[in-house]
Amino acid sequence: MRQRMIGVIGAGATTAEGYEVGRQVGRLIAEAGAVLVCGGLGGVMEAACRGAVEAGGQTLGILPGPDADQANPWVTLAVPTNLGHARNVIIAHTARALIAVEGEFGTLSEMAIGLKLGKPVVALGSWPGLPGVIYVRTPAEAVARVVAGFEDVE
Repeated sequence: MRQRMIGVIGAGATTAEGYEVGRQVGRLIAEAGAVLVCGGLGGVMEAACRGAVEAGGQTLGILPGPDADQANPWVTLAVPTNLGHARNVIIAHTARALIAVEGEFGTLSEMAIGLKLGKPVVALGSWPGLPGVIYVRTPAEAVARVVAGFEDVE
């Protein structure tokens, strides 16, 4: 049976609050038995990977550069693409759903790609007012919404 993959997207530089939210999201993803997929770098990505690994989960980092060593220390599986921002398309395709925490234009692009692909996109303090995005207030609500969506299709 294939493992569920949940994407966590957000800025490479984040606030202390965003880091903690990302870490909680990562922990909850691992506790739900899913693999966390992200861009593999710092900020929200690092926080989410850290939370997942601390909870015994696996993390898949889809890196923009050519070197697996560029991954944050919490990435358990690193995929160097050498595609730069184009790797955002791979992240959106790989994940069955995306959770956005804070974020900048790269996050916005991943959200748009996810929506275009018909995938659930959940946001915590990220890009308000986008049609089709599910806005939530807590990490628990974000992960619960995504996991509930899995159960609807299985």
